[in-house]
Amino acid sequence: MIEIVSILVILFSTFLTAFLSSIFGMLGGLILMGVLVFIMPVSNAMVLHGLIQLTSNGYRAWLNKKDINWIIISTIAVGNIISLSIFLWITFVPDKVIVYLVLGLLPFIAFMLPKRLALDVSKKPIGILAGIVVVASNLLSGTGGPLLDIFFQKVKMTRHQVVATKALAQSLGHISKVIFFGFFASFLNDVWPSFWLISLAIIASIIGTTLGKKILDKIDDKNFFLWTQCILLFIGAFFISYAVYLLS
Repeated sequence: MIEIVSILVILFSTFLTAFLSSIFGMLGGLILMGVLVFIMPVSNAMVLHGLIQLTSNGYRAWLNKKDINWIIISTIAVGNIISLSIFLWITFVPDKVIVYLVLGLLPFIAFMLPKRLALDVSKKPIGILAGIVVVASNLLSGTGGPLLDIFFQKVKMTRHQVVATKALAQSLGHISKVIFFGFFASFLNDVWPSFWLISLAIIASIIGTTLGKKILDKIDDKNFFLWTQCILLFIGAFFISYAVYLLS
């Protein structure tokens, strides 16, 4: 009974967070990681989260493929490879307190960075740095969306271009996470979820992403950035509070 309830919670969370991510270009992965780490061991959560988010982000990128900036993606991919290569020398799995703490701090780090220091991902060296940071954040906390957003603050792009380009960039980050935790750190335990859970989660992710795209098309750029910031800070505060609770 407990296992069935957990599966239902995972599937509902997958649908809801894919819906949110399809609207805001992030946020969903942050919430989903928190839910999965609560239900299962960190290493298992990392693999399942990577597969779900790869589907969600990949499908979102496909829905908005005409708005993808491929030059930015190419530089981010170089950074991804550099970061993953470095982490492959280290075999580790962060505990739940670290994951929740990092998840909670990410939105505040992104929010507190002065606008004048915001980094323009369209510049090649900055794009490579973004790729390095995204993979590092994915391996430490399971998600890199809030930090990736820092690199998109100064680019001259519409909400559709931001969502599309970030979706593909985050897909690359989740591929790195699945590779690291699913293969190179898998000797720690059996981290791969069942075929049926993966299949159902992928379906839930696709449905949520498709419905979220309809909302994205209706909201304006001003509300898009305002709501993203407010919701991220609220979720971040919740995760920090829970991390403190686990430490007490």
